[in-house]
Formats: sequence, C-alpha cells, structure tokens
Amino acid sequence: MLRTHTCGELRVSNVGQTVTLAGWVQKGRDLGGLTFVDLRDRYGITQLAFNMDTEAELCSRARKLGREFVVKATGLVRERESKNKNIPTGEIELIVTHFEVLNESITPPFTIEENTDGGDDLRMKYRYLDLRRTSVRNNLFLRHKMTQQVRAYMDSQDFIEVETPVLIKSTPEGARDFVVPSRMNQGEFYALPQSPQTFKQLLMISGFDRYYQLVKCFRDEDLRADRQPEFTQIDCEMSFVTQEDVLNMFEGMIKHLFKTVKGIEIGALNRMTYADAMKYYGSDKPDTRFEMLFVELNNEAKGKGFPVFDNAELVVGICAKNCADYTRKQVDELTDFVKRPQVGASGLVYVRVNADGSIKSSVDKFYDEATLKVWAEKFGAVPGDLLLILAGQADKTRKALNELRLEMGTRLGLRDKNTFSCLWVIDFPLLEFNEEENRYFAMHHPFTSPKPEDEELLSNPEMIGKVRANAYDMVINGVEVGGGSVRIFNKQLQAKMFEVLGFSNEEAQKQFGFIMDAFQYGAPPHAGIAFGFDRLCSLFGGADSIRDFIAFPKNNSGRDTMIDAPSTIDEKQLKELNISVIA
Repeated sequence: MLRTHTCGELRVSNVGQTVTLAGWVQKGRDLGGLTFVDLRDRYGITQLAFNMDTEAELCSRARKLGREFVVKATGLVRERESKNKNIPTGEIELIVTHFEVLNESITPPFTIEENTDGGDDLRMKYRYLDLRRTSVRNNLFLRHKMTQQVRAYMDSQDFIEVETPVLIKSTPEGARDFVVPSRMNQGEFYALPQSPQTFKQLLMISGFDRYYQLVKCFRDEDLRADRQPEFTQIDCEMSFVTQEDVLNMFEGMIKHLFKTVKGIEIGALNRMTYADAMKYYGSDKPDTRFEMLFVELNNEAKGKGFPVFDNAELVVGICAKNCADYTRKQVDELTDFVKRPQVGASGLVYVRVNADGSIKSSVDKFYDEATLKVWAEKFGAVPGDLLLILAGQADKTRKALNELRLEMGTRLGLRDKNTFSCLWVIDFPLLEFNEEENRYFAMHHPFTSPKPEDEELLSNPEMIGKVRANAYDMVINGVEVGGGSVRIFNKQLQAKMFEVLGFSNEEAQKQFGFIMDAFQYGAPPHAGIAFGFDRLCSLFGGADSIRDFIAFPKNNSGRDTMIDAPSTIDEKQLKELNISVIA
C-alpha cells in the first residue's frame, strides 16, 4: 500500500505516530514561514504542514503544488494549535518529512469544492472531477448503502437474485424501446428491456417462487428530473401470494430501508384507492405530507348566474390555512401560475375568510355572503383562511388544482424533505381509453389481473372502462417509487385481455406466444412489484433529481456529454448491420 492511513482517519489518538497519506491537493496556503496543504481523498481532508525553518527544501517544493496534484506524504502526526471544528481531522495535522508528487494536474475547469463555480453542463462534461466533490460522492455512498440493505432484506425473506437477459424482444405496449440491430440475423432487431416483466413471470412458472433483481432498464422517452434513458429497478416477483401478501412484504422492505439507512421508524403505510386519490388530490401519487384536500362545490356554486361555474363540469377548490391576508399581488401570482400552459386552468376564484369573520371574494357580484359562508363551512374554513377555487372539465381541473395544491404546499413550507409520508394507492383502473387510436390500453401492462369481482365486466363493452386492476403503487411524498400487480396466470384470461387490447390472435401469438405457451404448463398464481431505485435514492438523499445519485448520468437531451454519446458509427459497421442512415 502506498499509504498507511486515509485522509479522513487520523485523530488526536494518533499524535506522535509516523504515517503516510496519499491523495489530491485540495488547496494550499503560504503563510511565509509556514506552508499548509489540504490533502483530500474519498474519506476526508488532512492538513499537511511544512516549516520553512526546519524543512526549507520541502517547503519550497510544497509551494509549487497545484490543485488536484496527486501526492504521497510521510510525516509525524501533531495536535494542531488552531483547530478546525468543521472537519473530523481538524484537531491534528501532519508535519511532513517527505513527500512525492505521484502525478501532476492541469488546472481543473471548475473548483472541486462544495460551493463550486461549475455549472451543470460543465460538471456533466467533467463528471469524473465532479465525483471528487464530497456531496456528490456521498450521494453514491448512500446509493451503495441502500443497495446493501435491499439485498439484506430480500435475502432475509428467501428471495433469490436472478439475472435476466438484456437483449430481448421488442413489444408494442408501453414506452418506446431502444432497439439493437442483429448482425447475425440481418433485418432483425433486439430491444433493450423496459422491464424484465415476462422473464420474471417465467421464473415463477419455473418454480423460483421468490425472485428479485437490481436491474438496468431502458426507455426511449422524453427526459425530466426523475427520468433517465437507463435506470435501475428493484424488480421482484412472488408465487402463491395475494395482493395483501405483496403489500405486507414490500411495506416491510421500505420500513427496513428507512430504519437502516435513515435511522427513521415509519409506521404502517396508509392505503388509498385510486378513486379517492383523484377525488381528493387530483393525482394518483398524492403528496400526503399535508392536508389541503379537494372540496367539490357543484351543488353550492352552480345555478347562481356565474357563467364560469354554471358551464363547468366540475367546481372544486382547496382551503389554504392562514392565508386570508394574502395581498392582491400574491393572489395574482397564483392566478398566473394556474394559467400557465403546464397547469392549464383558465382562471382562479378566491374567497377570503377574514379574521373578523367577514367574507370577501372575487365573485361577490354573483354570490352573497350567506352563500359564501356555506362554502366556507363545507371547506372547514375558519377566520384567517383562503379558499382557492377552479372550474372546468373534470379531469383537467383536478390536474390543475393538484398543481396549485403542491405550489401552495411549497409556499407554506409544508413539503419538508426530511418528513416522509408513505402510502399505497390501490384499485387502479385496469384500462384507459386512447381517443386518438380509438382503443383501450393497459394502464399498467397487459399481464395485470383484473379484480376477481370485476372480471366478468371484460365481456361487456359498455363496462370495460369500469374494470379495476389488482394493481398497487407505493407513493412517498408525492413520488411514485414503486408499482406492481397481481398477474394473469390463466391462458384464457390472458387471451381475453389481449382481445380487449385489440390484439388479433396472430399478433398476440407473435408478440407473447412464449408466455402464453408457458401458461399451459402449470403456472402458479403470482404477483410482483418494481421500485425505481434511482428515485428512492433521491428521496432518501433529499434531492429533486435522480441524476445526483447516478455515477455517470445523461443530460436532459439523453446525451452523455463526457464521452459524447450517442455518436455516429463507422460505415463498415453500418454495412455489416445492413443499415442505411438517411441524413
């Protein structure tokens, strides 16, 4: 070993010892008779001290060290006179008696410090330098710890980790596939897996009754803060279980992670139906760290001559506690917010419940104070509260009010990243109708089982949209971190599902014949779930973007600017693959 200790290891108990450290020069300070150099590795920083009076030659050489030089230093550990309480090694320093420059460095494009001067694009291009920063490195340490604890929990529950193929068959359902041309099978293509879904079901048929995998998945879709073209799932499947068994098993996993990684004990997860989530929060992934539930006002607000409400399918609002003193400017900001294209509302109605009990609104022309008091009572409003109301087409209005609710939660400091509210959302619709294609699509995937009591509705064209799925999502702080379902394991029911989705028998056989055939050989009842591991890490780390917890992420255009990928390939390769590129 080139070192006896790390740069984060030495303490007062090591005083008097001769040690050797190795790392990168963080910075140097020349104080005339003394020169100090901060030496950094992944474990921390140790101050090196050079004395001009006793080691003039060493001190002169130390003054020439540049940032990020790789150095090995040997010396005597001494207690510092001026201690630094901000770092664990701040009570000691190393009086250097010998040092060696192992490698020089050019000046980095940005400062490798917590308050760096490098922007996102620059740090992405030089990601290997950004990873030297403590905060970025700590994110990967957190990810590593979570990986360990996921495996520890799954192993304790008798799950077996099995690797599934990366080169698979493209399927038409779901997001866009990344496709890979086959040189040996000209004109044919593999796809990179969006999920190991069919393989883990086949493993259940094989008798591996508890499977899991920390697996790379790929989706060719537009990116945002919580999406990457390649991402990691905790992929799981179980046999001979019900929905209740799955919820209990993976509620246990999330509790284990919070306890071992965050040191937090969380109680039993609440459960909410999809219908209630949409009715009271306008979202199937509600942020339940705060209340502010939706209240519908159709009966109380319509028929009073106010066209905006009279012509609306839905009139609905929220009560913002202690916000009646919002200024006109603040209310106008909220109005502008809901009118943004991303939110989509046409306007905002407000009602102030003043501290003296009087009520003032933006629609006083149409509603008297007695009517507005009825509204306030329905909202549970008290003096000092502010009602914010939207109206319009039902689904669109709920979506817009959800955005307004989250905005108010942020403004009022109700979305603390150190507070965690976890729940299960259950009873999703099995299918959703696509107007453009004039057919139903699976809301989760085509292998999701309908609830047994709704199964017969699949044969009634007028009731198909009412069928509920044996599906469930885990939501933490308004983020969907995992989702799964009880699977179809009966060939006849699976064939019926394909029929409802518009597959001909030939198409179903071509795309999924392998699993349909496997159902004939004694498929057990089975169910599963997959967690977005990158999202879980970002939640545990209190970050908004999953990129912070991926060693080498892509940017918002799906590019790796560090290695400049994707890129063109050699004409010879294209010819081998029988691919023509059209400019």
